[in-house]
Amino acid sequence: MRILLVGGAVRDQLLNRPVKDHDWVVVGATEKQMLAKGFRPVGKDFPVFLHPKTNEEYALARIERKQAKGYHGFSFDSCHTVTLEEDLMRRDLTINAMAQDDNGKIYDYHGGQDDIKYKLLRHVSDSFTEDPVRILRVARFAARYAGLGFTVAKPTIKLMKKMVTNGEVNALVAERVWQETEKALTEPHPEVFFEVLRECGALKVLFPDIDRLFGVPQPPQWHPEVDTGIHTMMVLQQACRLSDNPIIRFAALTHDLGKGTTKKEILPSHHGHEERSYYLLIPLCEQYRIPKQYAQLAKLTARYHTHIHKAFELQPKTLLKVLESCDAFRQPDRFSALLTACKADTRGRTGFEERQYPQQKYYQKLADACAKVDTKAIISAGFKGIQIKEQLHQKRIKVIKQIAHEQRESGQTQRDL
Repeated sequence: MRILLVGGAVRDQLLNRPVKDHDWVVVGATEKQMLAKGFRPVGKDFPVFLHPKTNEEYALARIERKQAKGYHGFSFDSCHTVTLEEDLMRRDLTINAMAQDDNGKIYDYHGGQDDIKYKLLRHVSDSFTEDPVRILRVARFAARYAGLGFTVAKPTIKLMKKMVTNGEVNALVAERVWQETEKALTEPHPEVFFEVLRECGALKVLFPDIDRLFGVPQPPQWHPEVDTGIHTMMVLQQACRLSDNPIIRFAALTHDLGKGTTKKEILPSHHGHEERSYYLLIPLCEQYRIPKQYAQLAKLTARYHTHIHKAFELQPKTLLKVLESCDAFRQPDRFSALLTACKADTRGRTGFEERQYPQQKYYQKLADACAKVDTKAIISAGFKGIQIKEQLHQKRIKVIKQIAHEQRESGQTQRDL
């Protein structure tokens, strides 16, 4: 029996990055032997065990054979005769196909160390094409390591395109697509995830509403980058600068989906795109079973980002309506996240990357002040039923008018869009 550190831990050591998880491969052992040593079995499809003390994962070396389309279309052989080289051969990328023994010796049969040196994400073998999840994983690793200069090798992109053409991507289950997408949204450059998917053709299959944004023009005076798809990627970049919250990043990604359905005769204008974006998000979130907190913020951002941008142009009653529609008083953290997503939107334009966004502070001030209006005082004054709601509305309008007046007097108003 030989036990070796494998995969991400070896890769990250070589990249001088923090090692978060340790995965181990066990060569020359049987399930019976693992159980006898106190390991706890957890693998459903193939033998994986948890260490009795550390709870780290130990997997028996195995060979995979493709039998049907999709992520689950494999059979596994974890016989004790499977070699380390055979086990590493089944892995996706060369940088993930290295092992290290307890003496520090690196076992690298496929050039992973060279690919780290030359900053390449390259497939191990043509068996890469057998698992469609690998398309998502490659795109996610590209998002993780883009800041280090890594790119996807051209032959690997070619194989990914082949998989898309052969329909492998269509076999991906919704849960796994979202799982990988959510992980990508936590990476330093999630925009690269979507750019890689687009390059191989998978974006059109998995996220057609995002894919169709590319090539759609916008008014150059407000969007020097012109292309809506490029703008969307820039907004996602800005969201990453402003927050590490993947929920905000998802809202930034999907805020303009409706621009992909604008009628050609009115381009580059996109009148009504906010509502179209909102309604496109409904089936998207249902298809991938996207968590409620992601869906809610994304829908609010899609529907109200223009109202947030035009803060200084709106009447007090409209400002209050926006606050109420966004449930700003009961969901203050979510409203704050909405403002951050809107700030990313206004900065996600060529030449506007450092643009001030006073609308954020203004709306936050309005929300905080309106939330402090004392409902108990209204009730104590003798108002009942619908009168309470009416009084609350009037008092909040008064608060908004006062803040708007102060804002005008200070000369801080600004129209950004």
